[in-house]
Amino acid sequence: MFSGNNPHKDVEVSSPPDDTVSALEFSPPSVPQTFLAAGSWDCQVRCWEVEASGKTVPKAAQNMTGPILDVAWHDDGSKIFMASTDKSVKCWDLASNTAVQVAAHDGPVQTCHWVKAPNYTCLMTASWDKTLKFWDTRSAVPIMAIHLSERCYCADVDYPMAAVGLADRGVCLYSLEGKPAEVKRVESPLKYQHRCIAIFKDKKTKQPTGFALGSVEGRVAIQYVNPTNPKDNFTFKCHRSAGTTGGYQDIYAVNDIAFHPVHGTLATVGSDGSFSFWDKDARTKLKSFESLEQSLTNCAFNHSGQIFAYAMGYDWSKGHEHYNPAKKNFIYLRPCFEDLKPRST
Repeated sequence: MFSGNNPHKDVEVSSPPDDTVSALEFSPPSVPQTFLAAGSWDCQVRCWEVEASGKTVPKAAQNMTGPILDVAWHDDGSKIFMASTDKSVKCWDLASNTAVQVAAHDGPVQTCHWVKAPNYTCLMTASWDKTLKFWDTRSAVPIMAIHLSERCYCADVDYPMAAVGLADRGVCLYSLEGKPAEVKRVESPLKYQHRCIAIFKDKKTKQPTGFALGSVEGRVAIQYVNPTNPKDNFTFKCHRSAGTTGGYQDIYAVNDIAFHPVHGTLATVGSDGSFSFWDKDARTKLKSFESLEQSLTNCAFNHSGQIFAYAMGYDWSKGHEHYNPAKKNFIYLRPCFEDLKPRST
């Protein structure tokens, strides 16, 4: 059963999606159990309970009329927001297993994030229609809409900061305190299209202080919002083949980045089918793993940092001629706390 698919002997999530996984997110710390939500190109969002043994139990699923591009949990763990190419975001109430539309755009909705501030909560959505919108989910009209210079390709929120990566390789940074406002626009140090972005925190203050940006060209940029030293910002290569005698190298997209919630180290997954763990402060790779037979499209840590989830499926990076409908999609879970401990200095 595990021939070639699972050399790492990781736990296979039962009843995985029928098409490529586009979003993975674990339930928030407010929930005593551990749940995993996954959105997929099969137009479904699924939810599993992850038991202490590692066993996964499918709990429920919801459909939308277009492929799912992102999912986000409500901070109380009772609802999941689902963003789709059908230009809408729905709120899935898990207790009643019903979904209602809570946001709309004029183009596919690339990302959705729940914002929990001390004095308000809202849903942040960003779309290919070049807008960023903030919603009180009880109203059909956004509280606020911000025009972007280009389509949104990726976004992350870690209160009080939001980072939005655009198709023109710009990154817009917003402060969410009081009222959302742009604080800075950064030109990407990466020459190629963005695929993913993740905010990281300062180790001492625990406040968001910068972001990691991944591109289609096997490279990640670590960028501080206000670097104390220009050398604090750097880029590193990843998800590339070892190279051949002719000096050629296969270069793959970095599809997702996740920061460990306890250690502050990070994981990357790529179209080469591999995942790696990194320590950005020591500027070193902690661990890399052999490639699987399909691309890895998403990854996530649970809130305690004990479990690393990653999704495997075809991401069309090699074109339609490499698509094999017989190849299934998988989500794997791996204990990861020790592997992501920073290098002792």
